[in-house]
Amino acid sequence: MASLTNPILIHSHRGGLIENNHRGAYIVVDPHGDVISAAGHYQSMIYARSSLKPINVLAMIESGAADHFNVTDEEIALACASHSGEEKHVELVAAWLERIGCTPDDLECGTHAPMAQSARRDLQKRGEKPNNLHNACSGKHTGFLTLTKFLDAPIKGYSKIDHPTQKTVMKTAAHMVDIKVDETPKGIDGCCIPMMGMPMMNLAVGMTKLVASDDLEPCLKDSCQRVIQAMQAHPFCVGGTNRFDTKIIEHTKGQVLVKMGADGIFSGVVPKKKWGIALKIDDGNLIAAEAAMFHLLRRLELLDKSLYQEDGPLSYWMKLPINNYHKEQVGYFESAF
Repeated sequence: MASLTNPILIHSHRGGLIENNHRGAYIVVDPHGDVISAAGHYQSMIYARSSLKPINVLAMIESGAADHFNVTDEEIALACASHSGEEKHVELVAAWLERIGCTPDDLECGTHAPMAQSARRDLQKRGEKPNNLHNACSGKHTGFLTLTKFLDAPIKGYSKIDHPTQKTVMKTAAHMVDIKVDETPKGIDGCCIPMMGMPMMNLAVGMTKLVASDDLEPCLKDSCQRVIQAMQAHPFCVGGTNRFDTKIIEHTKGQVLVKMGADGIFSGVVPKKKWGIALKIDDGNLIAAEAAMFHLLRRLELLDKSLYQEDGPLSYWMKLPINNYHKEQVGYFESAF
């Protein structure tokens, strides 16, 4: 009988011991759904979490809402983002909200401190508290509000599963990842929106369609192309300063796009090869997931060696450091595959 245990993808070292083994699965597919590379149980059901944002934003574009409200490529990249809550992110979201006739209080994503330590320190220095704009998902939610205004639907409750906005978003996303909305498990994400369960392979297939969209309806195909162009042109908006997603997009010049999600999940797309990627770490450790995604990209020869050798701009991820509270390195994450 085959084992149901996923392989170890990442070790975390501390001192002379391997302290933790992080198991997981990944899959890379081409436009025909053929497997390029895979490990573990890639047919297992997952919630894609924020890694689905590049697909969730399609409904806003395909519906005509983006053109109606003059949504820019920067803003589309923000709608794909789990941003760091830095000043530029906050300013862009605030301006977008104002243009569509909404306010930060309309956002239903909730409030948390900015992901970037520098942004948290800046707020503390000014004696200010974080608000909805600092939420990593405020760009995505502003995209939902843009669609809501276009549909002339109620603003309040736009994040609920039975709201016209979420029904529209889920219908488009389900079409992309080839699942049936009514038959899949549902959950609620940390930012309060509904999620659809899907096999991990379907996430990879959906990401592939963003760059291999010939079989899609013309309007949806154009929407996919716009998402890819936006992420390529505005990597800072997708993440932020020193963020993994941003660094990968920047240093591959947009030839590899990755998107993190909570609880150890990543999606990715390789435009020239028309590959889609999905990866999940079983224990939900996001740092281990970053390390695994980096080493997968390296093994697939999608990263130039100069980027990660010696003092290359991505060398930090070769052995991701574990620091103590004095910011002294006491361990590291390393590839096990």
